[in-house]
Amino acid sequence: MKRLAVINVVGLTESLIGRHTPGIAEFLKRGAKASIVPPFPALTCAAQSNYLTGKLPSEHGIVANGWYNRELAEVQFWKQSNHLVQSRKIWEELRALDPKFTCAVLFWWYNMYSSADYSITPRPMYPADGRKVFDIYTRPYSIRAEIKKDLDEFPFPCFWGPAAGVDTSQGSADAASRWIAESAKWIENKYQPTLSLVYLPYLDYNLQRHGPSVAADVRRRTVATPRNSDANPPPQVGGYEINPAIMRDLRQIDAIVGDLISFFQNRSVQVLLLSEYGITNVDTPIHLNRLLREKGWLTVKDELSLELLDCGASRVFAVADHQVAHIYLDDHSLENKVRELVERTPGVAGLMGAQGKKQMGLNHPRAGDLIAVAAEHAWFTYYYWLDDAKAPDFARTVDIHRKPGYDPVELFLDPKIPAVKLRVLWRLLQKRLGFRMLMDVIPLDASLVKGSHGCRPASTSDWPILITEQPSAVATPQIESTEVYQIIRRLVAGEDSVPLVP
Repeated sequence: MKRLAVINVVGLTESLIGRHTPGIAEFLKRGAKASIVPPFPALTCAAQSNYLTGKLPSEHGIVANGWYNRELAEVQFWKQSNHLVQSRKIWEELRALDPKFTCAVLFWWYNMYSSADYSITPRPMYPADGRKVFDIYTRPYSIRAEIKKDLDEFPFPCFWGPAAGVDTSQGSADAASRWIAESAKWIENKYQPTLSLVYLPYLDYNLQRHGPSVAADVRRRTVATPRNSDANPPPQVGGYEINPAIMRDLRQIDAIVGDLISFFQNRSVQVLLLSEYGITNVDTPIHLNRLLREKGWLTVKDELSLELLDCGASRVFAVADHQVAHIYLDDHSLENKVRELVERTPGVAGLMGAQGKKQMGLNHPRAGDLIAVAAEHAWFTYYYWLDDAKAPDFARTVDIHRKPGYDPVELFLDPKIPAVKLRVLWRLLQKRLGFRMLMDVIPLDASLVKGSHGCRPASTSDWPILITEQPSAVATPQIESTEVYQIIRRLVAGEDSVPLVP
């Protein structure tokens, strides 16, 4: 077998490759590329599962980054057990071909309890006293202590939250992705895995904060997914002026990627560069749960004078995830009324029922009964309260597990708080002194978010990209997301020795 490193540069698209990414541009010039038809939904967990299983969510079960557990009556986001992925993984197939095959999975999602040989993933500890202690989880367990001794602690605050993608006292803007890249080198030097899967999230942060492009009207350059969402928009190729706010991010991720490419090539390891999705400019947050609540279909309960979404008691509610929202119906007699409400909501481009889910490969029990898709310029919030004074305490914190939906506003500090950075320092001092504290510095203003993903952009230049050193591995200029599995398989097992699986 031939060794391969797959470097996943989150948010990378053809539109962003140019003079600000000389290393990636040179790698592209020497190799071959293909646009990846965005998986649906174009979200981290679903995309990665498509790539690593060669299946769609209807088979592997990863319908979003989180979903409603109907048995527990709970929304569960960003769970980490690999047992959630219900299809065979690429490393399992390659190991069956050659028992000497080994695989390292570095920060790709669903990384805990997988059958991969080596793994590192973010995993805080939650002591009984209410603290949250940043840490990592590894396989084998011995890696955890060894790598932290050599590389220092993983800079967790730079991985997600207001400190991600900005320079702070805790590290440089790219500290988390740089640590992950160094961990890939560390694993390579120690174990020499046949396949290394490396996840670099750095571009994701400021693309969501600021948007990728300069545009007076973001709708002007987009063609929204049609309301008949069983159809796909025609591919279009277009360019735009890159937002100056992300120029430094492009240079920094290029330096990290360029260094990794050189490192692996010097060790005769093939390199495959890819991304999961492209991010487009947005200007319209859609609060579906507030609309459902105003109709009397969504239930909240009062807890300590604040409001919590009561999923099990709700007749209808939505689990928002970027530009996709899974709508769960406990009372199916409301389906037509829900359809009418959602379809006429500004910013909603389409609504899928049973037939649409089947056509898009999302007909899985975990999926919503209806799935709403936003236009490129819009995205869905999880917000369900009508008065910010009643918002739950976790709404103003970074809490990816407790919130019943994805919240990109966690990337911001609340501009309405005077001297907000002093509040952060005060909260950290309270934590260090052993007091309970609430890091309540996140705003409740969804209009701050300027970039999102999840739907299928109209322009192929906003689609995820795959670049390989081996031109023969890419037969067409566009590939389906499930074909990434086969390309990895061919590059590792030998192009001529392994036929493509239909």
